[in-house]
Amino acid sequence: MTIRQLSVFLENKPGYLNEVLAVLARYNININALTIADTSDYGLARILVSDPQLAQEKLHEANFAVRIHDVLSLEMGAEPGSLYHILNLFAEANISIEYVYAFSFGSKSILVFRTDNREKAVELILKNKLKSITEEDLAQ
Repeated sequence: MTIRQLSVFLENKPGYLNEVLAVLARYNININALTIADTSDYGLARILVSDPQLAQEKLHEANFAVRIHDVLSLEMGAEPGSLYHILNLFAEANISIEYVYAFSFGSKSILVFRTDNREKAVELILKNKLKSITEEDLAQ
């Protein structure tokens, strides 16, 4: 139900993201999803990769500030309103979403998010029989 996500702090300078990508490419680490949030001073890349542990190790060796976080991931329908219906369950349960992003993986639409109460979120996912996505699902 949870997957490991890299969070990489990026300097706001040309080519810095490319340096991160070069490290991942050098060690044959596949990127499944990537999103970047930025401020005027720095960026934060959230990345789902084929081997989070190796990626963290190699990025640390290359002097990047990187952490691994557990996030929740669900499969969602491709029809309009799917994201609304899923997130509405969390809103009704008074579970705050800290951040969210989505991507396509093959024929699937995947939702990735972090909440302020993971235990309660997992209970809600199980109760509503939502389809969780694992790292193994992304490896296929």
